[in-house]
Amino acid sequence: MNATGRLRLLLALSHKERMVFLSGLSDKERDDLRWHWSLWARPEQLPPPGDWSIWLICAGRGFGKTRAGAEWVQQIARHNPDARIALVGASIGEVRQVMVEGESGILAACAPHRQPEFEPSRKRIVWANGAQATIYSAAEPESLRGPQHSHAWCDEIAKWHNSAETAGTGKAMAAWDNLLMGMRLGELPRILATTTPRPVALVRRLLKEEEGSSGKGREAGGVIVTRGTTYDNWANLPDRYIRDMRRAFGGTSLGRQELEGAMLTEAEGALWSRDLIEACRMSGPSDGMALPATAFARIVVGVDPPVSAHGDECGIVVCGLDGDGIGKVLADCSVVRPTPETWARAVARTADLWGADRIVAEANQGGAMVGSVLRAADVNLPVKLVHASRGKVARAEPVAALYEAGRVRHAGLFARLEDQLCGLMAGGTYDGPGRSPDRADALVWALSELMLGSRGVPRVREI
Repeated sequence: MNATGRLRLLLALSHKERMVFLSGLSDKERDDLRWHWSLWARPEQLPPPGDWSIWLICAGRGFGKTRAGAEWVQQIARHNPDARIALVGASIGEVRQVMVEGESGILAACAPHRQPEFEPSRKRIVWANGAQATIYSAAEPESLRGPQHSHAWCDEIAKWHNSAETAGTGKAMAAWDNLLMGMRLGELPRILATTTPRPVALVRRLLKEEEGSSGKGREAGGVIVTRGTTYDNWANLPDRYIRDMRRAFGGTSLGRQELEGAMLTEAEGALWSRDLIEACRMSGPSDGMALPATAFARIVVGVDPPVSAHGDECGIVVCGLDGDGIGKVLADCSVVRPTPETWARAVARTADLWGADRIVAEANQGGAMVGSVLRAADVNLPVKLVHASRGKVARAEPVAALYEAGRVRHAGLFARLEDQLCGLMAGGTYDGPGRSPDRADALVWALSELMLGSRGVPRVREI
């Protein structure tokens, strides 16, 4: 029996029978089985049956999307010498680092004796049988105008300069359309798109095309979608990672999107959108502490104290202003259901940890109490008590405009804070989690102090 026959037999066996079968193989035969993806993959990581043209894997982080894409590519190349495959990512660097050379990339998915030749200078991979894959950046849509392909793997399509579409450049959609027009080699050209779901135009378009197929996505020309969560791949992820993700993002909208693979809809009329926040997220360090303190001209801590002694939350947000006049959201240190002493100590610790030069705290509800509580916590920094003469949404509007102008960056993922920002509506209402946007309000006070001057703090007194 040849290797293929043995593999088919193995897949048909029960777990106990499979162990017996494996024990009868030589070391070389067992090692060879490592490279048979269909043996180890979960069903949702394997190509669906039928004559579909586009397969979209829309799932949470850690689901195994990259591995599924890499294995699909190498299987095509292995069995089709005429294959001409496009590898498209948000940038050339991401294609190389993730899709080609990454731990779950194409080179890692190929057995040592079947390794293709990667030619970085020519942006292509060549297999021994003649199959080829070429690297493209979705940020350069014109590079996809002209070349012909039989297959394509498009990774993280929700990151393809979708944020620029609101400005009319439409790079993501242009790259996709140019790719489609070049899919004219072979009897059944196919595209695999892998992404974490985000409500951007390209992802919405593909999901709409799936719905328009009326259940016929497996037919030629159809779109078929595979959905999944981070937890589907639990067996291959560290327990600590799962634990940390649940602690940081459990119960948040960002967690539902990034971990559970849910498509979040944008609230119409919200001052902040998910796209806007993603466009303002820093691509460098994911932790503000990794940024040198010398990079900032000022660092302040914005505080929105709870109304009562045992209020829901005390918003505590750290923001800095760099030498180029860009505001950086560095940390969300908010505390839940604190006593006055608890939140005051948290403010003091945060200010000391970040080397802040000022604390800005809302004092509409018991200004004297806020000042005395902070003094009792040995806060040695200047404390500016701000009295709001306008509602939360009105105060937030000029800060949202700073985001729109590209003058604010998030140095990390702040799930609960970002949920609240996306709940502030232009009509003057709040439609987010909790009864009040305490974290968002703290951010507004901090960025107003750093970037808006007197416009952000209409009435101020020092303590």
